[in-house]
Amino acid sequence: MDLLQFLLDKNNIFIVAVAVVSGVMLIIPALRKGRTGSAISTTEAIQMVNQRNAVWVDVRPVEQFQAGHIAQARNVPAADLEQKAASLPKNKPLVVVCDNGRESARAAAKLRAQGFTDVVPLEGGMRAWSAASLPVTQKG
Repeated sequence: MDLLQFLLDKNNIFIVAVAVVSGVMLIIPALRKGRTGSAISTTEAIQMVNQRNAVWVDVRPVEQFQAGHIAQARNVPAADLEQKAASLPKNKPLVVVCDNGRESARAAAKLRAQGFTDVVPLEGGMRAWSAASLPVTQKG
């Protein structure tokens, strides 16, 4: 039995349909992730910090940062990013954090344009961090 006969056989059409639908379902998240600038989840970000010594870069305004931020995060407000990017390490991965995940994607693109190669935005920003009940500090 050749492949075409197998695919068109009434008994196998359901198997073929399931295979096609499964393939499409696997492709959709990859396409969405590419569109959001490869944002990473809170879990992935924590692993990146713990395993690769990534640096948190909080691009929210100073007032929001002082109200509560991720421990060890560096505050570099988005408005000052181009001027203050030189203070960030180019030899470590950077995880960019904002309030809801939108501004961090733009900030990550700006940092990549300035020569930072390993930069990712935190998906959902501080809202996702807080929703996951992860710790927030007002120190430093």
